[in-house]
Amino acid sequence: MSESNEDPVEQPGLQQRDTHLEPPTRSRGTIALLEENCTVCMLCARECPDWCLHVEGHTEAAPPAGPGGRPRVRNVLDRFAIDWSLCMYCGICVEVCPFDALFWAPALVPADGERPVEEQADLRAWLADVPPPPPLDPAADKAEEVVAAERLEAVAKARRTR
Repeated sequence: MSESNEDPVEQPGLQQRDTHLEPPTRSRGTIALLEENCTVCMLCARECPDWCLHVEGHTEAAPPAGPGGRPRVRNVLDRFAIDWSLCMYCGICVEVCPFDALFWAPALVPADGERPVEEQADLRAWLADVPPPPPLDPAADKAEEVVAAERLEAVAKARRTR
């Protein structure tokens, strides 16, 4: 066998994977959790086709909204974990969350098997990598809610000037 000083990447037929690539900005890298928005409704866990989400919570009594009101009950998140060895990165959990508690963060999850399950503290750390949403299209029609609010404001203004 002859010795060669050639780089193995330059040899024909051999390819080396670049492990230092940055994922695209809006890629599906990992899932970030905003704990304050999670109401433990379990929609994400129920809709997940891989059952890779582990969500646990309990209820606590909350003070009444006003004087004379009855005490309310609210759900509190105890555990939120994702098993990356089961996740297929479909994004259904992010899409079905009605409270915007889950986001895509363009970061690469370590695939070395050291941490196949990430708990909520780890998922919260990914929030710093979540990019802002794209700007709204200025040529788009106004949302129905905005049109209705403007109409109500115009009626209220007309009544005040009478």
